[in-house]
Amino acid sequence: MKLNNKGQTLVEYVLIISLITVLAIGAVKVFGGYLQDAVTKMGCNISGKEYVEGDKIGAGYCSGDENKAFK
Repeated sequence: MKLNNKGQTLVEYVLIISLITVLAIGAVKVFGGYLQDAVTKMGCNISGKEYVEGDKIGAGYCSGDENKAFK
């Protein structure tokens, strides 16, 4: 009798992809504010504006954009 292992392999791939997804979501939750600040700093440098730090991590903005900041 010949066994078919294709279904088992598919389940293993789904489990691996779901584990990677959970780890990626956790990393973004932990480091998301730092990433947002880094991107904002680069955007300020490119546009020639000064970066202003916010009250908490991820709340920084470019000078002159006080009314445009997401809250």
